[in-house]
Amino acid sequence: MLSILSTKKLKPNQRDLLLGQGFTLVDYNAIKIEFINFDMPDKIENAIFTSQNGVNAFIKQAQSTPFSVRKELGMRVFCVGQKTKALLEQNGLKVIETANYGADLAQIIAKNYKNDSFFLFCGEQRRDEIPNMLNASKINISEVKTYKTVLKPRKFEQKWDGILFFSPSGVESYFVENEDGAQAILEQVQNNQPLLICIGETTAAAARKYSKNILIANTISVESVIAKAVKNLKI
Repeated sequence: MLSILSTKKLKPNQRDLLLGQGFTLVDYNAIKIEFINFDMPDKIENAIFTSQNGVNAFIKQAQSTPFSVRKELGMRVFCVGQKTKALLEQNGLKVIETANYGADLAQIIAKNYKNDSFFLFCGEQRRDEIPNMLNASKINISEVKTYKTVLKPRKFEQKWDGILFFSPSGVESYFVENEDGAQAILEQVQNNQPLLICIGETTAAAARKYSKNILIANTISVESVIAKAVKNLKI
């Protein structure tokens, strides 16, 4: 029976997608998100969110501010990922532009919103693409750190047929305690080496430091990662 490790706790229906195909499954949270107290800007015309974590941190902090006034004023939102967009819209925010990756969103902004100013609500370990590209285009961008990512390393003695990764931090956390044999995986891909299935190119880039045996999900969603694992491990 093929075994899969998920570096994110899965919902019951997501677990069933694997268990129903005959896989054994272990899932755990390789990282933990902690919200940071921050000063909410007095006026936000354009906001950028790169993850659901940033949205949740923003909404939590906004509960103690006159946030409803800002919504009425029509704050425009730009975001990365369809799940992030859905969460923003659930909270009554108007999403203007969406892209699958930060670099793609930055290109859209640099091309179509050159004269606007932006607040980037992000984590402490945010990637550089958006601020670098907007600064290079002389677009005013202010960063607001809203959360931090804490690694939760865990040692596993079991060998896996597939490992599911959902963020670069999740990759880093897993290999803190399980780097034994990682160099061997990198040097020679064999049938008995685990297949690393990643949610997107950014996560895959982190995983390539440890393995060449990598696949990327078709879309940026947990279900797509699972579907990619089922399709390729069942062959």
